Amino acid sequence: MSDSASPKPKTVDAADRLGTESVGKLLLRFSVPAITGMLVNALYNVVDRIFVGRGVNEVALGGLSLVMPLMTITMAFAMLFGIGSANMISMRLGQGRRQDAENALNHCLILLLVTGLVIMAAGIIFIDPILSILGAQDGSEALDYARRYYRIILYGSVFGMVGFGFSHCTRAQGFPTITMISMLLGAVLNTILDPLFIFVLKWGVEGAAWATIISQLASAIWIISFNSGKKPVIRLKLGAFKPSLRIIIDIMSFGSAQFLLQFVMSGVQLLYNTSMGWYGAITLGVANGGDIALSGMNIVNSISMLIFMPVFGINQGAQPILGYNYGAKKFDRVMSAYLRAITAATAICIVGFIVTESIPLVLIRLFAPDGSAALLSFAPWAMRVAMLMLPLNGFSIVSSNLFVVTGRPKISIVLSLLRQFIILIPCLLIFGKIWQLHGVVAAAPVSDGIAFFLTGGLIIFELKKLNRQKKEMKELAA
Repeated sequence: MSDSASPKPKTVDAADRLGTESVGKLLLRFSVPAITGMLVNALYNVVDRIFVGRGVNEVALGGLSLVMPLMTITMAFAMLFGIGSANMISMRLGQGRRQDAENALNHCLILLLVTGLVIMAAGIIFIDPILSILGAQDGSEALDYARRYYRIILYGSVFGMVGFGFSHCTRAQGFPTITMISMLLGAVLNTILDPLFIFVLKWGVEGAAWATIISQLASAIWIISFNSGKKPVIRLKLGAFKPSLRIIIDIMSFGSAQFLLQFVMSGVQLLYNTSMGWYGAITLGVANGGDIALSGMNIVNSISMLIFMPVFGINQGAQPILGYNYGAKKFDRVMSAYLRAITAATAICIVGFIVTESIPLVLIRLFAPDGSAALLSFAPWAMRVAMLMLPLNGFSIVSSNLFVVTGRPKISIVLSLLRQFIILIPCLLIFGKIWQLHGVVAAAPVSDGIAFFLTGGLIIFELKKLNRQKKEMKELAA
């Protein structure tokens, strides 16, 4: 009896500390594992690209770029249910509603499994029609690489969704280190399997795909095993699962901002690929200019991903702190966590800006040491232009998340869409028409700059509201 009862005080404290411990220490404790986890998650794609670029060729990098919109859609659903459930769990724990938090956890796994299986089945059945709209030019060598890679990735869709989506629920309970270990397990395994499958077994892009899905399976098994054990604040109990439309709607509401952002990003990626393929063939002056442009931007996006993942990690690390304390009406702690997260995210973006503007060619050669003259001319220039507004992005990303935890996800959705869709798409279409390939690359930093100022205006009103709530709580306490 003593053994079964002993975990309870520890697990309750793990959540309660969100409302009592120093905000700075909490943010550090939650963000470091989250940053590590997000970087590790990014390494699935980046490591694949490095080994494919070195072990296959630079055109194969373009093939991987073509399937990114499809993989982004898969991750969008993982975020919808994973982040949605995590937001719900942290707020319900802050309100003392433990059973509701546990119900959200059970629903999360079922939603991830069902959606992952549907995506896998639909992708396998309709793979050729889907690939035909990815943006490559007819007869493109990159399109063939995309087909060979994505056909295998589909078989592991459910593993990636469960591992990534469920990690958010684990972090929301106060166990960020477990999430980090889960992602680290997959990334290390992927890094080992990639060179084995690509260089030793000569499997090419197919080897990169197999390495990815095997690694995602390992991560999924780890994170599910933990949540089924005795240590979590709330346990996975599928035997007691009862579908609830209300819970599903709540989860989707809490996760809708990130889902919509990712889904829109998929469409933007598709438009980018189409524009790169079209204008690259015109601008670069080589026979495979479209494929070269795709490969170059794939490398730029890989470096961008490594910079943004720590920012997203800070955002995710701050989420349970913000959500718990807002639910507990500790508005001074909400303000403190938000401002500290903004400072840390901006610092990372400034460092990334300095590095990418200083040594772009060095970074490009990590992926394509023997790249063609066209690639080594275009890609460094594209990196410098694409990263121009990087120092402003940390503020925009963290600020969007604040509106989710304060119960106004619609504003968060609008803010998220500003950078990635509302402003970006017109810039992309207009600039591409005027300046062709160079205009396509310049669209993103222009969009980032405009979105920064619009976000700043909205966040001022939200901070004033939090200050009013803070004063009201003090008056009631007096």
